[in-house]
Amino acid sequence: MDFKMQIELIQKKRVAEIVLKKEPANAYDFSFMKDLNALLDEIEKMDSVTVVLINSALPKFFCAGADLKVFAKNTIAENDKMVALASNATAKIEASKKIFIAAIAGHCLGGGLELAMACDLRIAKAGNYLLGLPEINVGLIPGNGGTQRLLRIVGPSKAMSILLNRKNFSPKHALEIGLINELFPVEDWDRTMENYAQHLSEGPSMAMAATKRAVLDGAYLNITDGLKLEQQLLKPLNGSADNIEGMKAFNEKRQPTF
Repeated sequence: MDFKMQIELIQKKRVAEIVLKKEPANAYDFSFMKDLNALLDEIEKMDSVTVVLINSALPKFFCAGADLKVFAKNTIAENDKMVALASNATAKIEASKKIFIAAIAGHCLGGGLELAMACDLRIAKAGNYLLGLPEINVGLIPGNGGTQRLLRIVGPSKAMSILLNRKNFSPKHALEIGLINELFPVEDWDRTMENYAQHLSEGPSMAMAATKRAVLDGAYLNITDGLKLEQQLLKPLNGSADNIEGMKAFNEKRQPTF
């Protein structure tokens, strides 16, 4: 499939790597989001893939969000379509059985941060770049799930501050408030990022998918319904091939091969 060199797909064992490469800042437009949606659909059909890594080929940017120059030229209807496509992409990531990792090593702003927040894990490289949701500066609010995912990740109080104060922030601050899961040093970033994804991909895919659903869906439920969901997700894992291999490896004092 031709993705017009805006996005590249690389498969390494059980990891599918989505590389954003739209110069100069991975600022997206309708075409970019159409390509990303098509690529996500393609990856979902790849049974051998258990982990999807999203990163950037650009040294200074992960993703700058929507291209505001294009946004300003578009009609309202055109922009509505672009926002809908971006929302579809983040929804597909959240609904996927695969584990998505955002590997952030440059500015991650607006829709770029919304893309990262839709991922299950966010790892970042130490640096002087910025993260933020600055949509309020142009009289808007995040439209790709940014308000809702942010408050569920960092809590209502911190989310309100980020959304209203019109200030971007450092990756160190993002780690402190729980917006990113891990902050790694600059040295050997590429290797660290790939090793992180490969390690996760070696886990039991059914249990990983069940864990994702338990956490994401359970966050919307009361404790009683959440516990019911947990039992529903656990039931098909008992006696599964991965369960049998995991128990066998434990008894044989070796690493399991899932």
